[in-house]
Amino acid sequence: MSTHTATQQARAERRSTYHEADVVVVGAGVFGCAAAYALAQQGRSVLLLERWMKQPDRIVGELLQPGGVEALRKLGLGHCIEGIDSIVCNGFDVIYFGDQVVIPYPKIQGLMGGFANGTANGTANGEANGQANGQTNGHANGTAHSKEKDPRPQGRSFHHGRFVQKLRETCLAHPNITVVETEAVSTVKGEHTSEILGVETRTVDPATGQKVPDYFFGQLTIVADGYASIFRKKYIDRTPIVRSKFYALELIDADLPQPNFGHVVLGTASPVLLYQIGTHETRALIDVPLECPAASTAAGGVRGYITNVVIPSLPPQVQPAFRAALERDNKIPRSMPNSWLPPSKQSHAGLLVLGDAMNMRHPLTGGGMTVALNDVVILSSLLAPSQIPNLGDSAAVLRAMDTFHWQRKSLTSIINVLAQALYSLFSAADPNLAKLQRGCFAYFRKGITDDPMGLMGGLIHRPFVLAYHFFAVAFLAIWIDAKATGLWNIPVVLWNSISLLWTACVVFLPVMYKEVF
Repeated sequence: MSTHTATQQARAERRSTYHEADVVVVGAGVFGCAAAYALAQQGRSVLLLERWMKQPDRIVGELLQPGGVEALRKLGLGHCIEGIDSIVCNGFDVIYFGDQVVIPYPKIQGLMGGFANGTANGTANGEANGQANGQTNGHANGTAHSKEKDPRPQGRSFHHGRFVQKLRETCLAHPNITVVETEAVSTVKGEHTSEILGVETRTVDPATGQKVPDYFFGQLTIVADGYASIFRKKYIDRTPIVRSKFYALELIDADLPQPNFGHVVLGTASPVLLYQIGTHETRALIDVPLECPAASTAAGGVRGYITNVVIPSLPPQVQPAFRAALERDNKIPRSMPNSWLPPSKQSHAGLLVLGDAMNMRHPLTGGGMTVALNDVVILSSLLAPSQIPNLGDSAAVLRAMDTFHWQRKSLTSIINVLAQALYSLFSAADPNLAKLQRGCFAYFRKGITDDPMGLMGGLIHRPFVLAYHFFAVAFLAIWIDAKATGLWNIPVVLWNSISLLWTACVVFLPVMYKEVF
């Protein structure tokens, strides 16, 4: 037996017997699994704790933007989007009151076409998984874009639970990771300091079936317990802001206007998202603002809102599958709160609160997993043994996390601000926002799409580019409104222009400030 193998076995024994490791990761979701794997790959001993190891069944976290696919590849986890009936996503189809514009992801020099191993494994709507779909995504018989120079990057969409299970299986197979099914309930502090030493959990005793107290210790504890984090209130000063909920339907064999593209439907209803997550399944997410009059009990509730307001605004070919999905279950569709939580600096010795527990954005643009995976890439680089040999050096870890806080903003501020700003425009809660929404669609119709899609896809890491395009949309909206009003009517045009610009500033600048500073 080699010395390396003996050391691995000794550390594995220490994890299972004494519950001690270099790192304790709480939460085996996308962020937690990726972080555990990245640190284990660097030779760290990792305990990965998850309260429920059964396949999760969530209605978000089903679209991975090209920037997220690239981050997954960098982490050595690209195989996790293969073999799960995932679907290629080439961009978005924006449908505005029945009119549509198809916006592909831009070509990015030096970036692979969105695949970790160069295989397609994607399908067009209703086709068998893995078949060729050369007209739609540029593949032939499932082969990669390797012969095409600078191909367009691609995202992937899939059933969230299948992706998470592949991540967990990868962690379970890693010799430096021990995965434990246990429910974390609180942190453990030192007797004489406030430094976090690990977590207290509740683990099911196989003999009795009852949960009993348990403890896990590490030089560093990473909490990644998701949007409903039980640790957030104690260690994060900010609280999530919720303006709406997504209600979900699963459409079967839906006839989508543009296969292998995500769809954003804008009309009389709040935004509706459609994207294929399997050979036969398409996810529909219906945004319903809080206290929406059209979704009140008197108006028939959420089901009434979907039937009376949402379905008539959809493309005709999608409506039959939508109605069938609504009729399959007489209950209110499952929902998730659409939360915005600006990021916070890490300030507690021995503890990092990351992932959705620390930073969230509206899921309209599908950027959450891209943020999480990009964060893991940065985190693993800053905590690498070459940088911090001993993770028990809390001062060094907190210095690294200060760098992390600022370094991640080149991407996360873009995705977070874009998600919040686009939601404000696409939900169009007042006349000025409706005018800005019209300007945004006109901007896309002019063919100015490469930068906007590069930003949304996590491919462009320059926040200034986002600011430029947002205000370019605002000025286009002002021009369109001025022409509609009549350029001769100078007082009204001037007043409307100032009002529209003010609304654009109110939508964009406060969110940008909280995300960047």
